[in-house]
Amino acid sequence: MEKLNEIGMSLLTSIQQFDFWWQLLALAAALLLATLANQRLQTLVEKQHTLDSGLRHVAVRSIQRLLWPLTALAVLVPVKIIFEMNALPVQILEVSIPVLLALAVIRLVVYILRKAFNVSPLLKSSENLLAGIIWFGVLLHLAGWLPGLLAVLESLAMTVGETRISVLAVLKLILMVALAFTLAIWLAEFISQRVQHSTHISPSMQVGFAKFSKFLLITVAFLVALNAVGINLSSLAVFGGALGVGLGFGLQRIASNFISGFILVFDRSIKPGDIITVGDKFGWVEQLNARYVVVRNREGVDTLIPNENLITSEVINWSYADTNVRMIIKVQISYDDDPEQALALMLKCAHVSPRVLDEPPPTVRLMDFADSGIELQLRVWIADMEKGTGEIRSAINLAIWRTFKENNITIPYPQRDLHIKSGWPPAMEQPAKDQD
Repeated sequence: MEKLNEIGMSLLTSIQQFDFWWQLLALAAALLLATLANQRLQTLVEKQHTLDSGLRHVAVRSIQRLLWPLTALAVLVPVKIIFEMNALPVQILEVSIPVLLALAVIRLVVYILRKAFNVSPLLKSSENLLAGIIWFGVLLHLAGWLPGLLAVLESLAMTVGETRISVLAVLKLILMVALAFTLAIWLAEFISQRVQHSTHISPSMQVGFAKFSKFLLITVAFLVALNAVGINLSSLAVFGGALGVGLGFGLQRIASNFISGFILVFDRSIKPGDIITVGDKFGWVEQLNARYVVVRNREGVDTLIPNENLITSEVINWSYADTNVRMIIKVQISYDDDPEQALALMLKCAHVSPRVLDEPPPTVRLMDFADSGIELQLRVWIADMEKGTGEIRSAINLAIWRTFKENNITIPYPQRDLHIKSGWPPAMEQPAKDQD
């Protein structure tokens, strides 16, 4: 507070002096130069359509947000040094430089957060919280309270074994972990997007590389944050042992699903877009995540299936090696009808749906002499199993019914023959009516 009062009194005194207007002129020139440079960069970005994606886009957008305060700082810092060398007052410049530096940090932090995480109310509240913390730190710096506050936080400490842990160290750890995690997640998301746009990498390898890079970057970020705060990494041996015990008991299923996810990715048994059946669940694979697989059915319902289930249970992959799938449509005709005529008519009905392939060609078979009639089969091939089979089956069945009706071919009802080996029971004598 004394420093703020001192700066305020100096400003009141200096405002009546000619040197005050030199500071104000330098500040105005720095802000004007920063504004012109920012407008120029925005014009260049609008003209360069090739900057829509990629690392170059990220770099330009980052510079664009930082250019205004950094340009102003680049002008004000040398001016402040020149003023100090000539024993001129620098009160306005001493206030302006921390404010511009805080503005640059806030813009950079907000940009990184929005690139690393999806925009949500929680993210917006986090941005406001971080901005408030940064401005509070600037206020403490200008008031001269920041060194004393840091000293108090450093004095509040406890010793665990050979390691001294203070409140300041804990706050630094939280800040470094949050910053490192945010950068790691942002970089992992950037790598994932770049890999997904690559035409030379298979979909399963794209997912595997994205998962591995995210896991590696988060691990490295955690270790770097610990090392930056000054925590000895060898002290994590106890933590590693506790983690192993936790994995052996409570976290066993989570670890199993996590490892199973990598197995599914690297053996390429299931890929995004594959059509699979797991138990009574049918659909196509939308996502391969660290713990589960997202399978969407024909009704648009997403089912989250744990990765472990796909490893330990039987899975039907309709598009594992080939997307072509054969459909079998069964029909029965009466024993009084000509099966050869019926087979020919069924074959003509095969292409009633445009989804039926010409190669392999449709075929018909006489399969069985059943109890109620002669069982025939029409076999057709389709290449888009993700659209389901109900539409094709309905169209072909309707066409067969119409064709059979036009050609007087009967689809029989279930029939049973009843043979009575013994004769009819003797008729029971009617009792004589009572005579009146």
